Amino acid sequence: MNQNLYRKRLLTNRIGIGLSMVAMVLGLTVLLWILFVLFKNGFAALDWNMFTQSTPAPGSEGGGLANAIVGSLLMVGFSTLIGTPIGILAGVYLAEFGSRSRIAELTRFMTDIMLSAPSIVLGLFVYAIVVAQVKQFSGWAGTIALALIAIPVVLRTTENMLRLVPGSLREAAYALGAPQWKVATMVTLRAARSGVVTGVLLALARISGETAPLLFTALNNQFFSMDMSKPMSNLPVVIFQFAMSPYDNWIRLAWGGALLITLTVLVLNILARVFFRDKIAQ
Repeated sequence: MNQNLYRKRLLTNRIGIGLSMVAMVLGLTVLLWILFVLFKNGFAALDWNMFTQSTPAPGSEGGGLANAIVGSLLMVGFSTLIGTPIGILAGVYLAEFGSRSRIAELTRFMTDIMLSAPSIVLGLFVYAIVVAQVKQFSGWAGTIALALIAIPVVLRTTENMLRLVPGSLREAAYALGAPQWKVATMVTLRAARSGVVTGVLLALARISGETAPLLFTALNNQFFSMDMSKPMSNLPVVIFQFAMSPYDNWIRLAWGGALLITLTVLVLNILARVFFRDKIAQ
């Protein structure tokens, strides 16, 4: 009886592993296929003009993505400057000061909602409270939308990393007479800095390719502009518009822009994994 049960469980285990391997192979095959097509078309579109010239007019030849690249860098950079301190400070509060308070529970609940909410919903929210009020699309509206996406990622990562810090480290700091605010900022936050940086990099990777929020906030701009109070070009929206166009030149630029975003996200994820690995090693 036991022998038959053992054989049945062994067979079930082998079937489960086999199905898992088949699913993994199928997933990797599709992923490699997508990456192959992207790199093939993307590298063929890369040239110096892509980084030095603005987006071309419909039906024209040449041009580049300089205005979209600069616009994306500005909005992602400012959203990171806004979202990083808010997310880190909120994470410190949840982990060190208000772990059981009602405000902390409400903050965690709202964070979970923001993490699971589609990005287009956040874009519509910013459109309603910013764009509709000033009656103009702008780079600042896009920055606010991206910051709302980045904040919960940084917050949750910071809180989780601070909770991994041993309690004995806090107790040692308290024994030396350090106040709670100094223990939280100078001891536990410093001990978890690698994990916090990981959260910031993951947030950067998350917002770098967001398209839907920017359609309702920053919109687009065919010309080179660094005025954040006006509609601003950005890579995700340009790729979205160019990829659906009937012009071969626009489609070529869309492939190049998609490759740039993919490589950026890849580098950020690699950096995040390196920081996280260092955190585990500590």
